Amino acid sequence: MRVVQKMSRAILITLITATTCSLGSCGQSGTDAASGTNTRAPSLTAATLGEQTVLSPKDYLAQDKYAAVDTGRGEALSMQCRACHTLEQGGANVSGPNLFGVFARTAGSAPDYLYSEVLAAGGFVWTPRALDAWLAQPFAFLPGNRMSFPGLTDGNDRNAVIAYLLQVTDGGT
Repeated sequence: MRVVQKMSRAILITLITATTCSLGSCGQSGTDAASGTNTRAPSLTAATLGEQTVLSPKDYLAQDKYAAVDTGRGEALSMQCRACHTLEQGGANVSGPNLFGVFARTAGSAPDYLYSEVLAAGGFVWTPRALDAWLAQPFAFLPGNRMSFPGLTDGNDRNAVIAYLLQVTDGGT
């Protein structure tokens, strides 16, 4: 009898969890139930990035969204980047390429690093806009890339990391 009660309780908990998760996403599917059309803006991807304006790191840092951030927070968050990348000029390529001078550089073009085919053929330039989309959802931004990073969901955190990287990886662009 006890085994049946435990199984029944486990099944009940599973059903409640599944129902809660399903109901929690009601209205968030991105589809208008009446028309069946997609109402959610698609994520920015390498394919939809389009032409970008490339500025100097100084000019990017003067923009409100980067000027107002806590770069100390960006530095702390960048430790996730440093697990695979070096940031200093002349730094080694590790499991990811050195990021010094990354802004205004064509993706997949850092010297002496073997990129995945999709990143080498990405055809975009690293700007804060591109990096923001990449950091938000690396696999959605460029499907098939090899970066083993799940992404930073918080836009303020991404802005802090980007501002910090703009400061420390400035290759004089």
